[in-house]
Amino acid sequence: MFRTRVSVTTLVVALAAAACGGTATTSTDPPDTAAGTSSASFPYTVESGGVRTVVASQPVAIVSLSPTATEMLFAIGAGPQVVAVDEYSYHPPEAPVTDLSGFTPNLEAIASYGPDLVVVSDDIDGIASALDEVGIPVLVLPTATMVDDAYRQIRVLGGATGRVEEAETLASDMQAEIEALVAGVAGSPGPLTYYHELGSDGGGSFYSVTSSTFVGEVFGAFGLENVADPADVDGFGYPVLSVEFIIDADPDLIFYTSCCGDTPETISARPGWDSIEAVRSGALYELDDDLSSRWGPRLVEFFRIVAEALRR
Repeated sequence: MFRTRVSVTTLVVALAAAACGGTATTSTDPPDTAAGTSSASFPYTVESGGVRTVVASQPVAIVSLSPTATEMLFAIGAGPQVVAVDEYSYHPPEAPVTDLSGFTPNLEAIASYGPDLVVVSDDIDGIASALDEVGIPVLVLPTATMVDDAYRQIRVLGGATGRVEEAETLASDMQAEIEALVAGVAGSPGPLTYYHELGSDGGGSFYSVTSSTFVGEVFGAFGLENVADPADVDGFGYPVLSVEFIIDADPDLIFYTSCCGDTPETISARPGWDSIEAVRSGALYELDDDLSSRWGPRLVEFFRIVAEALRR
C-alpha cells in the first residue's frame, strides 16, 4: 500500500496510533457469530471500535474505507454488495476502487454512493457519528493487535453482510492453515533472533516493530526473538533503530518490506552489515508491505513466508 520512504513514516504513525488505542477496540465478537451460527440474522447489532452498529437488513450497497476490510468482504463472498472502496483497496483486482480516502473521510463523498453500510478502520474526525446522523450505519474494524482479531473481524463482517456461514468457513480455514504452518516448523533450532525492517528515515535510522505488535505476534508464534524489543523504551511498539544497534544485535534473520526498493544485495552492501549473521548466511527475506500491514485473508501468506524461511 505504501511505496515510498516518506509513506513508511505514515504507516508507522498509523499503526502505532491504532496500537496505543487497541485496548478499547477489540469488542468485535457478537453472540451469534461467536457461537458459529450459520444463518444470517437481521437486525444485526455489534459494538466494535467503540461504536455500536445496527444493520437493519442485509446491505446491498457497501462502502469500504479499509483495505483489510475490503479483502475480507470479497473473501466471504460479499463482493457483489460492495459499491465503492477507498483508494488503497486495490486487492482483489475486481474491487471498485475510487478516490475515497480512509485517512480523511468525507461525508458527502461517501454518501454520494448511497451506501446502506460503511466500513472503516478508525473513527477519524467523528465520521461514525456523522454517518449515523444521516442514517447510514458504520462499522469500525480497528487495526488488529492480535491474530485472533482477524478471525473476529471476519466473523463480524459475516454477520453484518448476511454472509455468516462463508465468514465462519474462512476464519476456521485460516486458523487451521496457520496452526499447521506453525506446527510444521516446530522443533526448529532456536531460539533464532530476527529483525523486521519497515523502512528507513533516510538519515541512517530504521523503523522496526516489537513483539507487542500484531506483526510481532506473527513472528512470535514461531518462537522467534525480536532484537528490537530492548529499544522500545517507551512501549510504543515501533522503535527507530540505529545502524549500530542493528549490527550489535546481530539477528539471525532479517525480514524487510517491499515498499522501499531494497534487495538482499542493497542490504548486504550497507556499511558494516556484512558482519551480521543474517547477511553472512543470506537469511534475508522480502515481505510484501501489504501482507505485513493487513490482517485479512492473506495473513496466511505472511505466516507461510516465515515458515518457509525457517525451513531453509
